[in-house]
Amino acid sequence: MNETKSRYDKIVIVSGPSGVGKSTICKEVAKRLNNVYLSVSVTTRPRSKAEVDGQDYWFISENEFQKRLDKGLLLEHAEVFGHWYGTPKEQVDEALQQGSIVILEIDVQGAIQVKRIHKDAVMIFVFPPTQKELAERMKLRGREDLETAEDRLNGASGEIAAAWQYYKHMVINDNLQQAVNEVVEIIQQN
Repeated sequence: MNETKSRYDKIVIVSGPSGVGKSTICKEVAKRLNNVYLSVSVTTRPRSKAEVDGQDYWFISENEFQKRLDKGLLLEHAEVFGHWYGTPKEQVDEALQQGSIVILEIDVQGAIQVKRIHKDAVMIFVFPPTQKELAERMKLRGREDLETAEDRLNGASGEIAAAWQYYKHMVINDNLQQAVNEVVEIIQQN
């Protein structure tokens, strides 16, 4: 048998509908656990006024995205609501080699791709307490126009349906601290 795997050195996938609180949960989990690498995805969507390039996402052109895809530099990729998203492979590989817990905040399409490669990845789906609450959260975010927000809200049903098929762990984000506690516990137990 090869080297014994450390308690860390794992991939944790966190998915859920837009506005459910994935980013907030992931950031809080990273503060509570040691040796966590919180992956930053690349995207072709426009940056909102509140977002910081390299912190929230790496905002790149479609041409640059295609170049990275062609060179095999993305661990996963997906088109979501008319824009491309992907996870830079090199940074994830480096973090895993350093024994880190790698948290990927990605959609269901990308999660399925990662799970094919990293079969022991821990998959967590975050649910809103209600559809109405999700709509309110999206409205408060103010990141997208009304049409895009409606598309994202309508897409939530499909994501939730896929969650039951592909995800082992489910967390309802009704209370942020409780949701963070549950995600930390899932990571520590897997």
